[in-house]
Amino acid sequence: MVPRLTTALTGPLLELERKFLDATPEIERWLRGQWQEHTPPFYGSVDLRNAGFKLAPVDMNLFPGGFNNLNSAFLPLCVQAAMTAIDKICPMAKSLLLIPENHTRNLFYLQNVAQLVTILRMTGLNVRVGSLLPEIDKPTPVELPNGTSLVLEPLVRNKYRVGLADFDPCAVLLNNDLTAGVPEILQNLNEQFVLPPLHAGWAVRRKSNHFAAYDGVADEFARLVGIDPWQINPYFSVCDSINFHERQGEDCLAANVNAVLGLIREKYKEYGIDETPYVVVKADAGTYGMGVMTVKDAAEVVGLNRKQRNKMSVIKEGMSVSQVIIQEGVHTREHVADGVAEPVVYMIDRYVVGGFYRVHSGRGKDENLNAPGMHFEPLAFETSCCLPDRYQTPDAAPNRFYAYGVVARLALLAASLELERTEPKEE
Repeated sequence: MVPRLTTALTGPLLELERKFLDATPEIERWLRGQWQEHTPPFYGSVDLRNAGFKLAPVDMNLFPGGFNNLNSAFLPLCVQAAMTAIDKICPMAKSLLLIPENHTRNLFYLQNVAQLVTILRMTGLNVRVGSLLPEIDKPTPVELPNGTSLVLEPLVRNKYRVGLADFDPCAVLLNNDLTAGVPEILQNLNEQFVLPPLHAGWAVRRKSNHFAAYDGVADEFARLVGIDPWQINPYFSVCDSINFHERQGEDCLAANVNAVLGLIREKYKEYGIDETPYVVVKADAGTYGMGVMTVKDAAEVVGLNRKQRNKMSVIKEGMSVSQVIIQEGVHTREHVADGVAEPVVYMIDRYVVGGFYRVHSGRGKDENLNAPGMHFEPLAFETSCCLPDRYQTPDAAPNRFYAYGVVARLALLAASLELERTEPKEE
């Protein structure tokens, strides 16, 4: 069943959901118009936080790695959306090369890769998986915990194309976020579609660019439905030239933490919210919940101890952190069983295709849940995020998930704008 909020069923969120429900035709028409002007990323996932008084995205992933965690009932939605995406990009495509992360030991991640293969094959594509790992020098079968299997094969470069020894694909789909940079074998692929584009990887991308784009999207949408944009948008600021090991940039960090906390306090006072404001300091590039710290007072970021500095200074693949985003912390008021929960919404092309709850029984409502000890609950998403029911209450399952789907699509639209604005200039 849908997790219940621990707030009363009357209040700001209920009013927000009611406004979404009442404005459904206008919302869908507006989004349809936006997608006529902007190209959505091939796929993406959005981490949402539901505070009861605020529903906002806190992260946007352009290389989602949890398709195996979606409710299996929504597989047809995934296939139909993938068909649309492929038809739009390369309607005559017959073959696709999927390039995953280098997580050969993470069998649960590889189950995500296997699920993506299943989805894409159902669109009529011949799909094979090519690995960036040098030790994969021949076709290597991997048995997965759910009883399925996957074959990883070595990549082969041929002038302006990449493929396998006996496989020349029409398109390349990355499920690798390129945190460590763009490998030489993927550079200058002038004869193939690469999805998402290389500049969507963390070697180039910055979360602050995404949320700067989201600011504009949230403002325009808020005018459309008559809400305060803050109700769907977290405040943020940025500090660059950070070096945690050498304590460089502490003053910048403390000043920005204090400024964002001040903005939050003003909003809490305006809405009569009895909560403790906090911010989340995290690496401006990267994922997997690394390089993340929750802060309630600017003094907490001055004079960090060695353990804290080590935690904040390095992200995935050992990449050092030199820039951080200071983002308004959004409490989560949802629970699944005995764990604090947050919804994660998945999209292919412009369509919401499902989601799940990230659940952590060892974390609080104001903490990062993307941490060791978390688990996923796909069955909580018992209904699609696409079909509101105006004859039910605003907090009924179809309508709550519709609100999640709307905010997730706003984040997807912001990602589209972000990629447009950061696209490399042609030489």
